Amino acid sequence: MGLVSFMKDVGDKLFGSGKANAAELKKDLDSLELETKDLQVEVEDDKVVLKGEVKDQETLEKAILQVGNKKGVASVNTDNVTVAKPAEDSTFYEVKPGDSLWKIAKQFYGNGNEYMRIFNANRPMLKNPDLIYDGQKLRIPPREEK
Repeated sequence: MGLVSFMKDVGDKLFGSGKANAAELKKDLDSLELETKDLQVEVEDDKVVLKGEVKDQETLEKAILQVGNKKGVASVNTDNVTVAKPAEDSTFYEVKPGDSLWKIAKQFYGNGNEYMRIFNANRPMLKNPDLIYDGQKLRIPPREEK
């Protein structure tokens, strides 16, 4: 995936000083129980660098969003991450004013009723389908062929 950009001034505040801290990011990431124990987290100014191995593409994408959607993080670099079971990348979508998961699902899948697909693709980072915020990045899984 390489380098994924985020809005540095929006997101969950995790850091007391407003600056990214590798130990706090790793602890927060591991709390999701995504099987990211083999993933190292480093911080270079406002860039987070992930290194190591993850089990699949979904786990990598969720890790990127978990560390990237934090105040003080401008980008996440994954050049040094190996994916054991590669798959098609999801699209990352930046939430805009007035967006809802229904509206985003309608845009990507042609049907707002698919909003739970987006919600589930972003769990456990999202706790409620009605609680998204401007500037947040979300995973939009590829459209399934029927």
